[in-house]
This record gives sequence, structure tokens and C-alpha cells, in this order.
Amino acid sequence: MLKKCHNEGNRTLQIKFVLRGITDRPELQIPLFLVFFSIYVITMAGNLGLFFLIWKDPHLHTPMYFFLGNLAFTDFCTTSSVTPKMLMKFSNKNGMISLGECSNLYYYFCFSATTEVFLLVAMAYDRYVAICNPLHYAVVMSKRLCTVLISMSYIIGFLNPAILIGLLSRLTFCRSNIIDHFYCEILPLYTLSCTDPSLHALVTFIIASSIQINTSVAIVVSYARVLFAVLNMKSKKGRKKASFTCSGHLLFVSLFYGTLLFMYVSPGSGPGKIQDKMYSLFYTVLIPLLNPIIYSLRNKEVLGALKRIIK
Repeated sequence: MLKKCHNEGNRTLQIKFVLRGITDRPELQIPLFLVFFSIYVITMAGNLGLFFLIWKDPHLHTPMYFFLGNLAFTDFCTTSSVTPKMLMKFSNKNGMISLGECSNLYYYFCFSATTEVFLLVAMAYDRYVAICNPLHYAVVMSKRLCTVLISMSYIIGFLNPAILIGLLSRLTFCRSNIIDHFYCEILPLYTLSCTDPSLHALVTFIIASSIQINTSVAIVVSYARVLFAVLNMKSKKGRKKASFTCSGHLLFVSLFYGTLLFMYVSPGSGPGKIQDKMYSLFYTVLIPLLNPIIYSLRNKEVLGALKRIIK
């Protein structure tokens, strides 16, 4: 079953891997396939529908929805880089994947996840300006600034996985070819290398932790100032509206960052552990599903735009 490329001394380097998946229990394969296929269809429809709605309705052509549309697009990319291969594993037990395909899938996943992190920072800054400096909102959040923030998010999203894939390409693989995960996560791949991956793991940790910690600090500072401004509002109606606007953002950020920090930064996290698979399921499958629900069903402007499109 293994495809071999060449020998280096007594080591045989493998370029084919087997994704172990979520579980090896055969009686769970069909039920899990149906569950995750349903989640995938709903996620695709929700995020693409939200993206189309924001693009189509002129009433939603504002900075907040500009960022939200891009967030929906990155969520679509995230789940599309993971779920199809997972569904194939449920229906085809061998789960074979080449190193090149594995690297490509991880690149697209890491690109969308990194971009999403910086989009959340941009959205937090947008809410800060809207609530703390409303009179100058139109001037500060200009179309040019929004374009710059979006562009920088995608550029960093492009560069980050390029560095990690570059590090991965310097490793050779001669141990077990079984990846104890349901998608091509880079940390389990390191454990299969016959080259010492300690430096690579350290660089991955530094990059992941610096991005997550710095962006989370920026988001916390923005929302702390928003909270201070809300508490000082004299109007009860204004406080309620501001709190409602930010609550969805804070819920999404908490879920997204919480699982990522546990996965990549938590000292107890390690490849092959069942809790890591659960964390990964949360931010690769469930959070993209929740995004349209959090930002759409609770939002009167989005629901109003949907009614106008239907009519």
C-alpha cells in the first residue's frame, strides 16, 4: 500500500500517508458520514449565502458587513479544506493521501484560518470606532482603510502557511505512515519524521503563539474600550444596541480563539491526543457552521436584506 520514493541510508522515505480519521469503529462510519455531510451542506449554504447577500444588497455595503462577507468566505475555505477528505475517509476506509496533497490541504486550511484571525481584529477595530468614535466613523473607516485591512489579512494568510510548508518540505519521513488525525495537521506530521523536527515544532509554536496572542490582545483591548464606552452611555437604548452588536462578535471570537489557543499554545496539547481532535473539529467544522447563525439570525439588517432578495 505504501509508495516509496528513495532510500537514505537504511531509511525508506514514504510519500503516502493514511489519515486515521476521527474513529476506527466501523459501526460509526455511516452515522458520522451523514452527520458531517449535513453539517457541511448547511455550512456551505450558510456562508456562501451570507457572502452573496452582502454582495448583492446595497444596504449591507458598509465596513462591518464588508468584513463579515470576507469572514464568511474564509469560513467556507476552512471547512472545504478539511471536511471533504474527512467524508471520503468515512466512505473509503484506507484514507490514503500523498505528501503533496497533504501539504496543499494544510496550506489552504492555514491560509483561511490565519486570514480569519486578522479579519476578526479588523472587525473588533471597526466596532471600537463605531461605538467609541461614532461621529468620525465614516471618515476613519474609509473604503481605502477597509481595503488595506482586508488586503493585509490575506497577505499574512498567504505568507504564514508558506513558511510552515517550507519547513515541512525539509523533513524526511521513514516512520509509521499513519497520521493520527482526520485532516493533514502539521503537528502529527512532525511526529512521523525521521529527521529531528524539534526546531520545526519550535518555529511553528512561535509563529502560532505570536499571531494568536498579539491578535487576541488587540481584540481584547478594542472590546475593553468598547465596554468602557458602553457602560458610560447615558441612554439605556444605546447601551442595549451597542451590547447586542458586539455580543455576536465576542461569542465568535471566544469560541475561535479558545480552541486555537488550546490546540497550538496550550502546554498540554500534543499530537495524537483525542482532545486535540475535538478542538480541531470545533474550529474546522463547527465554528464555520455557527458563523452564519451568530451573525445572520440575530441581525435585523441581514434578515431584512434576505426578505428583500426573496421578494
